[in-house]
Amino acid sequence: MSFPVKTVSACVAFACGLLMAAPASAQSANTTFFLTSHGIGNGGNLGGVAGADNHCQTLAQAAGFGAPKIWHAYLSTQAADGKPAVNARDRIGKGPWQNVKGAMIAKDVADLHSAGNNLTKETALTEKGEVNNGIGDKPNRHDVLTGSQPDGTAFGPDQDRTCKNWTSSTQGAAMVGHSDRKGLRDDDVSRSWNSSHPSRGPDGGCSQNDLKSTGGDGLLYCFAVN
Repeated sequence: MSFPVKTVSACVAFACGLLMAAPASAQSANTTFFLTSHGIGNGGNLGGVAGADNHCQTLAQAAGFGAPKIWHAYLSTQAADGKPAVNARDRIGKGPWQNVKGAMIAKDVADLHSAGNNLTKETALTEKGEVNNGIGDKPNRHDVLTGSQPDGTAFGPDQDRTCKNWTSSTQGAAMVGHSDRKGLRDDDVSRSWNSSHPSRGPDGGCSQNDLKSTGGDGLLYCFAVN
């Protein structure tokens, strides 16, 4: 029995498509790190850390690599109202972490917070596998909320760097990092992925408008903790 050339060509193309799709699916299933493609949309008010974690979990679920993994946002909180500070580095599991394309970001917590980590504009991919806009792109969206010092620990209680522990879209400020590892200056602070500068803007520092004014959108780093 013979088949028309068009039918054979279509079958070959379909088979090739399946072969090319399989590795991507396998890589997605092993994803343990991503940058959110969008923020919650309410400035620094994320509904607390729990709201941020839920945002990570929801996006991971929609992308097909949510449960059974548990996802946490890389966020620190500061000591307040009798509650101790929480360090972002202590919330993200032990690693290793890789992005949706299979590229290793860091092998463990120490590696993540070292100069040798592999977090760059090209590897800090969203849950959709997309490269996030950075300096030189329009709009620039490289500011990522962290509330953290360079070593991943929380700031002291004397100055707000977490928009009132992620519950304020008005008062306060949030420490952000640069997902593209670039800044207005050529130094380690400006290039920091997790602790580049505090948010600021016409509304005080924690509104959605404030976050956008310095090149952000309320984005988060998400890590699988198990």
